[in-house]
Amino acid sequence: MMMNERRRVERSAVSEAAHICGDGSSIRCCVIDISVHGAAIELPNASFLRDRFKLSLEKDRVIRKCRLVWKSGSRIGVEFTD
Repeated sequence: MMMNERRRVERSAVSEAAHICGDGSSIRCCVIDISVHGAAIELPNASFLRDRFKLSLEKDRVIRKCRLVWKSGSRIGVEFTD
């Protein structure tokens, strides 16, 4: 079965260490693919994640505002917002 691709731009596969930040705390995670519009992220526990948070990649230290789009096990998909 083939999934319909709904993304506006194809994502690039990466393995980047990052942190999800918010409410004075942070969770270490790994970005597994990314585009200018969003990313897929693997993290230890997605249970307590809010719908909106900030993501900081260790490599470039750029802080991106994110909106949670989907959650599946230890992986989430986010859209970058302004």
